[in-house]
Amino acid sequence: MTEEQDAKGDRPDNPEDAFAQLVDHAQALGFEYCAYGLQVPWPLTRPRTHMFSNYPTVWQARYAEQHYLGIDPTVHHARTSVAPAIWSHRLFAHTPALWQEAQDMGLRVGWVQGVRDVGHNGMLTLARSGEPLSAAERREKASQVLWLAHTAHDTMSCLLPPVIACEGLTSLTEREREILRWTGDGKSASEVAAILEIGERTVHFHVQNVMAKLGAVNKTAAVAQAVALGLL
Repeated sequence: MTEEQDAKGDRPDNPEDAFAQLVDHAQALGFEYCAYGLQVPWPLTRPRTHMFSNYPTVWQARYAEQHYLGIDPTVHHARTSVAPAIWSHRLFAHTPALWQEAQDMGLRVGWVQGVRDVGHNGMLTLARSGEPLSAAERREKASQVLWLAHTAHDTMSCLLPPVIACEGLTSLTEREREILRWTGDGKSASEVAAILEIGERTVHFHVQNVMAKLGAVNKTAAVAQAVALGLL
């Protein structure tokens, strides 16, 4: 995951290798720990979050055991903003126990950068146990951290399911999107056919293609999934 690889289009073969490269970059920037999370909003009732970190294993287990993902203010920040955030008492004002436990585990200084993309959100965290972040260091490294967050996001999006997160808008044809939009507006196949001046069998053909691409069980699910993934 280097600038040269990014320019050539070369990517690691799996998320584990990609994360190992991410750790190397984090350490080169002066952070001993890093974490990356990718949230895909599908299925709607069970959105998936993929998480990678080199935090102490005891902390990873504690974090999962206490379901801290649901109350972590850094996660909430990254889901709602692409502005960087620095760990502080103020940021963790409503979750002091989480803040104290993290510090006790040696996670005392952190830099969070969210990335929002079509259909999925990403979050990069760089952390260390020692030296606080100065204003000068933040200015010096801001562009590098932003580049690293976007590169990690682009890479992981292509390596983690669903693959459609990488294929993005190009995964559906314009005709397929057009039919899904009208279907989402409540139009029947015959009505869509009349609006678009095509045969009803053609409408069914495109709907079936979309369902196959998205793995949807029916056209209602296909519309919902396409909207959730930002394909429309």
